[in-house]
Amino acid sequence: MASSTGNEKSVNPVLRISQLDALELNKALEQLVWSQFTRCFHGFKPGVLAQFEPEIKAFLWLILWRFTIYSKNATVGQAILNIQYKNNLSQTEKYQPLSKHQKLWYLIFTVGGRWLEERCYDLFSNRQLQSFCKIKSYINFGTGLLKLCGLVNFLIFLQKGTFATLTERVLGIRSVFCHLQSVRQVGFEYMNRELLWHGFAEFLIYLLPFINVQKMKVKIASWCLPVAGLSKSENTSAVHCKECSLCGEWPTMPHTIGCSHVFCYYCIKSNYLYDMYFTCPKCGSEVHSLQPLKYKIEMTELH
Repeated sequence: MASSTGNEKSVNPVLRISQLDALELNKALEQLVWSQFTRCFHGFKPGVLAQFEPEIKAFLWLILWRFTIYSKNATVGQAILNIQYKNNLSQTEKYQPLSKHQKLWYLIFTVGGRWLEERCYDLFSNRQLQSFCKIKSYINFGTGLLKLCGLVNFLIFLQKGTFATLTERVLGIRSVFCHLQSVRQVGFEYMNRELLWHGFAEFLIYLLPFINVQKMKVKIASWCLPVAGLSKSENTSAVHCKECSLCGEWPTMPHTIGCSHVFCYYCIKSNYLYDMYFTCPKCGSEVHSLQPLKYKIEMTELH
């Protein structure tokens, strides 16, 4: 981008939304690079990268800086949106690429600053000396002050539309369009689909608690497997109370709900507590009263 004819290019201001989109794309790229890198160590011992994570991240961001800001005067997000950095310290209105000093200071402020922020807490976290505590308090104060300055810079950016980050304002670098931009066309088809889908999803989330899923399952099962379709042996076992109508095993503490079928006490009790409108899966009868059988089922009847 920064060619010999760069001085002849005119400067086209960048929209605020485009600058913010470029920042978000840069963050997404960094997360993608880090996730792809950590996958290479998926089979290693957990936490193998935790000790050197700040240094590894700094090295990866250094590589990104080398092939973006240093060589093209633009980050990956800016390159996608046809944006690049301009040396705003130059007096001419024509495009001027970044100087080497600006590129190096950009590296120090971005990569070095994040590395120092992550590593300084590890250096002073386990120190109990008074001098280290003072240094740690100074670092916390400096970090808070930088964040406050970043907030003030962002408010100024929203008003004037230049210098989206504090680093850009300090170094005097400004985002400009590489080529003259046409009117930005915003398509609402995708947005409409998203709004409709989110509205439908919220409606389903609101509606699902009112639907008796258990009763629907039983109703569908009764249509697919009617009682008349049961074999003679199954009807006989149900009549003689030799199996639970829910689990199919020998009924433990057999109980009835008012129909001719038998259930284990824990099977019918848990299902009834879960669904007060529980119906028999065999005949579809509702629970009228949960009563134990008045006669004993001997284990010898199985034989």
